[in-house]
Amino acid sequence: MIEQLYIERLLNPLELVAQKSCLLLGPRQTGKSQLIAKTMAGKCTTYNLLESDVYFRLKADPSVLRKELLARTDQSLTVVIDEIQRVPDLLNEVHNLIETYGLRFLLTGSSARSLRKKGVNLLGGRARVVTMRPLTYKELGDSYFDLTKVLNRGLLPSIYFSDQARLDQQAYVGTYLKEEIAAEALTRNIPAFARFLKVAGDCNGTVLSPTNISNQSGVPKSTVVEYFQILKDTLLAEELLAWRGTKARKSIESSKFYFFDVGIARCLTEKPPVKEKSPDFGDALEHYLHHELRTYIDVAQPGALLHYWRSTSGFEVDFILGNETAIEVKSTSTPGSGDLKGLRALKEENLMKRYVLVCMIEKPRVEEDGILILPLNDFLARLWNGELLDTQVEI
Repeated sequence: MIEQLYIERLLNPLELVAQKSCLLLGPRQTGKSQLIAKTMAGKCTTYNLLESDVYFRLKADPSVLRKELLARTDQSLTVVIDEIQRVPDLLNEVHNLIETYGLRFLLTGSSARSLRKKGVNLLGGRARVVTMRPLTYKELGDSYFDLTKVLNRGLLPSIYFSDQARLDQQAYVGTYLKEEIAAEALTRNIPAFARFLKVAGDCNGTVLSPTNISNQSGVPKSTVVEYFQILKDTLLAEELLAWRGTKARKSIESSKFYFFDVGIARCLTEKPPVKEKSPDFGDALEHYLHHELRTYIDVAQPGALLHYWRSTSGFEVDFILGNETAIEVKSTSTPGSGDLKGLRALKEENLMKRYVLVCMIEKPRVEEDGILILPLNDFLARLWNGELLDTQVEI
């Protein structure tokens, strides 16, 4: 592990709560607690619900939160409650303290499921919801970005910089099964859920088929659907909806799904390390770019949409960004017409402003029909510079 290394994150907690309380959601180890410690030291009052004494004190009597905060001499400090889903009943007190006393909160959590069960809507729009994801190209910069490392380790900070990344990945999966699933009683059949996770890892980035996963894992189809909901609620996976804007070519309607981190998904499959030009390099690259696109939207373009497109006749484009930019991802370093057929099929209807192929080519080029072919790093730089959507943003 690289000692004392801290990568500055795109999210700034002080900015998040400058005008309004904030619920900062993200899977475990994405860096929420470290971000708060680095940016808000001396500027907040913190309740860390992973600390046993704090947890048991507030769990036994949530009103203690109100009594302690109203006794403060400095009412201007932001209140941070870390891992709020461990004591969801605190949301009643938070609601009251925001509404009645004007206190400002930064709440963090790793499970939307627990909060929904206890009524997170009690906040009633009084706190904006922000998602924190693993590291990005923008945050790592050229100094620390290593594509092979990204595709194998993923981008959780503690694993990306670890000297025992695979062991840490395995521990992460084990902790998730123990703490997020078993401890919160999300399912009683942990062995079945573990079988489901392995098969789901193999299906990462593909069109959702509960029937196929049921057949491979031995888990009933209805339970598979429930398990996918658990993955989404605990922020470990999300759907990528199909784009249905074409008229000449009928689109399929089924969603794809992606795990939140390419390294964790790879750990679930127990496959050997991915290398450039290996058979699964392209799938891992596509998964990684899904992460970059999602994070870009969260940070720079809230409200923008991300889809994929596939026609019933088999043409496909990996990502549709903001209904403006069609993006296809290939692992080749010598792109040819076969790599462009999905983009060209979509381009026939002239519905997008940009058509981009991302691959391992050395230099960018433009095809005669206007399709832009970009090397990976060039694409990532343009994405974070705001060049792939019309709205320009400063990050």
